[in-house]
Amino acid sequence: MPEVDLEKIGLPEWILDALKVFKPPSIRTVSEWADEYRILDSRSALPGPWKTHRTPYLRAVMDAVCDPDVEEVTFVKPTQVGGTEAILNVLGYLIAQDPSPALLVYPTEDLAKSMSKNRIKPMLRLIPEVAEKVNQAESETLEFQFPGMSVALAGANSPTGLSSRPVRVVFLDEMDKYPRYSGKEAAPQELAKERTKTFHNRKIFKTSTPTTKAGPIWMSRESADELLEYFVPCPHCGKWQTLKFKRIKWPEEVRDPETARGSAWYECEECGGKIRDNQKMDMLRSGEWRATRSNGHRRSVAYQLNALYSPWTTFGDVAAEFLRSKDFPELLMNFVNSWLAEPWEPKASRFRSDVVLEHRGDYLRGSVPRDALLLTLGADVQLDHFWYVVRAWGQGLTSWLVDEGRVETWDQLEEVLQREYNAEGDAPNLIQLGLIDSGFRTEEVYQFCAELGGIAIPSKGANMRLTSPYRVSSVDKANGGDLKIALIDTHYYKDFLAGRLAKPLGEPGSWYVPQDVDREYADQICSEQKVSEKDGKGRLIEKWQKISSHSANHFLDCEVGAACAAEMSGVRYLKPPEPPPEPKPEAKRPDPGRNGWIKRGNTPWIHR
Repeated sequence: MPEVDLEKIGLPEWILDALKVFKPPSIRTVSEWADEYRILDSRSALPGPWKTHRTPYLRAVMDAVCDPDVEEVTFVKPTQVGGTEAILNVLGYLIAQDPSPALLVYPTEDLAKSMSKNRIKPMLRLIPEVAEKVNQAESETLEFQFPGMSVALAGANSPTGLSSRPVRVVFLDEMDKYPRYSGKEAAPQELAKERTKTFHNRKIFKTSTPTTKAGPIWMSRESADELLEYFVPCPHCGKWQTLKFKRIKWPEEVRDPETARGSAWYECEECGGKIRDNQKMDMLRSGEWRATRSNGHRRSVAYQLNALYSPWTTFGDVAAEFLRSKDFPELLMNFVNSWLAEPWEPKASRFRSDVVLEHRGDYLRGSVPRDALLLTLGADVQLDHFWYVVRAWGQGLTSWLVDEGRVETWDQLEEVLQREYNAEGDAPNLIQLGLIDSGFRTEEVYQFCAELGGIAIPSKGANMRLTSPYRVSSVDKANGGDLKIALIDTHYYKDFLAGRLAKPLGEPGSWYVPQDVDREYADQICSEQKVSEKDGKGRLIEKWQKISSHSANHFLDCEVGAACAAEMSGVRYLKPPEPPPEPKPEAKRPDPGRNGWIKRGNTPWIHR
């Protein structure tokens, strides 16, 4: 139906003014309004008209406020992805299109005042549609008045600002930085939410970088009806995927952050293609939010994003920050929180790479110490390469790292398995048994082990705890015969490794690495931490998990395989070879006399 021009009908002015109240908003979503009216001031990274296509992942986050089914929106985010601008866009939309009393809560009252002066007032001033509605006479630093609407700002440390008049919309910004309690009252976020109880169409918008799993933003994420992640297509194969830190790659030999910044790329999880920074924006604009968890309702929705999606952050920036932070717990915590948007586990028992380096023995890589009695290998299979460790074992589970590294082909892995090492004394110089992880490229692993005839067998980590450290079973092979496979309780062997690292060098059961061991090996050995969490039945269980999603743990997995191979080879019963018996002295023959006559005692018998 075409729009009717009421003024041409000749209705009185007072009726025309009254009818304007019933006129529906001209724009229906936050992103549409922001693209039409929002202006960013000169302090913004991109001053001028707001364009949602520059940060396309914010579209659904902002527009969720317009969904009548959604009451709570949670945005788990890193720094510098536009979270604050999203809040300001929603606020501007409410003022212009859907006037409703609103409350913005910041960690402190001082920060609320700063936001009022430096972000909210400039926004109101630069948008004519909004600026003309501000009641300057009744507005203050922490409260703005509009026709049919007030906007209050409060600090989470001020219970007075959180518990006054009712509001329909609450914004909780950086809520993981809120104090646990607001004065003697309840948690600030709970006080703020209480103010919306009288509105059936309430909206609660939460944003924050996470801190720990017990932090309010992560708890809100976990309790949401629906969790959404941003999927983007690979520019090479079209595979839809989320951007994960572990897929950022840089040359193996690079350890310097600045060198990594200039050489890093993103690797597609499907085709392995190299994705460069200049391809990222097209991926983002083609991307879409997809639910990765849902209980069938949408009263509360949670969106999670990491820094890899930021248009202002390159893949190299992320790689450089990781290398700069990884050896310092306080910096690594900031990286996990503010870049990966993941919670930190502050109470977990963690290996430290320096602890590994403190276990250096008086020998060099490639040599087998004199006291060794057995050599084993563990190998981790990847898409186009292999990681391996060779470990020597002696009495009392004392062990020495003999060799470690990466090879590219099956032939090179076979050469490692059959290599003769430089052994001292009577120490062995050949590997007795190797375990090859078969969780990936399974059929190739089976074929490789079958052709080696017992020197190597496939292995696989168990999905749950076993009643014994390992279990051996058979795999039927089409080429005839059964192939043995080892199912490994990886939790047991990681506990075993932690116990070896806790032993001082020189004691029985010591765990050694060579003098020239690489720092990369040490980093990978300490890439996991032991944490406690509840299972599906509410029982508290312990498990090993990566400290961060990007932490490489190949050498740790290889050490698990080498330890299990030693167990299968009877390492606990090893005894040094018994020395050969000393030759018995010859029996002393009687001494003949001067003339050759046989003596009896001291006197020749002939003279008796």
